Amino acid sequence: MSARLSIASLYADLDRSMADLAGGAAGVERSRAVVEAALKDGQAHYGLNTGFGALAGKRIPDDQIRDLQRNLLISHAVGVGAPLPAGLSRLMLRLKIHALAQGYSGISPTTFGRLLEFDRRGLLPVIPSRGSVGASGDLAPLAHLALPLIGFGEFWSADEQSAEPAMAGLARHGLEPIQLGAKDGLALINGTQFMAACGASILEKCTRLVRMFDLVAAMSLEALQGSVRPFDGRVASVRPHPGHALVAGNVRRLLADSEILESHRNCGKVQDPYSLRCVPQVHGASRDALGYCTGVVETEINSVTDNPLVFESGDVISCGNFHGQPLALVLDFAAIALAELASISERRTYLLLEGHDGLPKLLMRETGLNSGFMIPQYTAAALVSENKVLCHPASVDSIPTSLGQEDHVSMGSVGAVKLLQVFENVETVLAIELLCAAQALDYRKPLRPGRGVEGAHACVRSRTPHREADYLFQDDLKAMMALVRGPELLAAVADSGVELL
Repeated sequence: MSARLSIASLYADLDRSMADLAGGAAGVERSRAVVEAALKDGQAHYGLNTGFGALAGKRIPDDQIRDLQRNLLISHAVGVGAPLPAGLSRLMLRLKIHALAQGYSGISPTTFGRLLEFDRRGLLPVIPSRGSVGASGDLAPLAHLALPLIGFGEFWSADEQSAEPAMAGLARHGLEPIQLGAKDGLALINGTQFMAACGASILEKCTRLVRMFDLVAAMSLEALQGSVRPFDGRVASVRPHPGHALVAGNVRRLLADSEILESHRNCGKVQDPYSLRCVPQVHGASRDALGYCTGVVETEINSVTDNPLVFESGDVISCGNFHGQPLALVLDFAAIALAELASISERRTYLLLEGHDGLPKLLMRETGLNSGFMIPQYTAAALVSENKVLCHPASVDSIPTSLGQEDHVSMGSVGAVKLLQVFENVETVLAIELLCAAQALDYRKPLRPGRGVEGAHACVRSRTPHREADYLFQDDLKAMMALVRGPELLAAVADSGVELL
């Protein structure tokens, strides 16, 4: 069995795993021997010598078994819509290899070896994003993943920006299409690697994003002269959700040595609005939800989600491990958790524009002629509202397929595609708050914010200047998106001596 993967070190682990598997996978050969024996026992075995789905009762003659597997890939490659980014294609390919290497699928060593060759050479199939119902595995997306094995479909070009016919990509590497053996096609397309890749990719990015939300919230808190008292560790201790304590601790560290806090410590303000006061509760709940989702996805990417399964005893068991329900539920949950981070972020942006406690309305001194930062908040509001639509759970829906044989489906693939869009929207909302919080902090000078906030503010100002007249906000927003998506902003906080958890 191949090594267990984790989301926290997903890509490094997969690089190691691929290198290990290239040396040979004993489990693949062991399970293949069971398939070969089953084909000789004269019995009907689903997917080995029968039709699929509603056609499971149709026996396939031995001399047509290879055609059966080839036809399976061609007939199931009915994906539509924009393709997944090449990076997700790579992750899908690697997760499929990792699952097959567990040694319970019975795939032929030749076919398995060609998948390893695709990974080694960077041959990444083009995979449409829509067409799976997340039940018998991600049939359509995985069929597109496997099509180039037999010379059909497309690969991403070397620059991963355009597509080329599979035959052209194979020829470029001196390869020929292969002929699939018994069970190969089914082993390739049964599985949850589309859903799992989308979920794993987003959750890996969330490990950085949740810290970014705490940081930007602390910047807004300083700019709005909010109170640090709700972040007291004693508050978290009497409602001990793990995420609450982590977030409160992050904000306290970010605000350490703040001159702004000292300047209004005795101002008489009783309470801040919820979007400031309840940051530990809201951010913390999303962290805890994402942590749960991570655990489920990690279990899934280390699981065998094929059908039928092949065991060392010689048993070939038809089952339902391909059903995407475990992923479908957490993909919906992850989208909701992320959307709530954006929702509270947009409310803080709104507060920054209202002109409280000495800040100019709309964050510019001369408004009228200038609209100030009015419209970036509109964009944030639009994306938050769009997330509310996208967060309707896909997993509560089911449409029977395969003439009723597959009478309950997970729709986890729909949840996966929605999660990708929600995540992008959430990043953008955070970038807008970052831009506005930095502008607001400028008006608190010469008072200095906490060490962590000051480091982050200096990083923002190295990318964008303070603004006192309308300009093309897109330019600064692109710069903020780069900070949200990259390591530089958190590195600046770390350089200030503040560690975020």
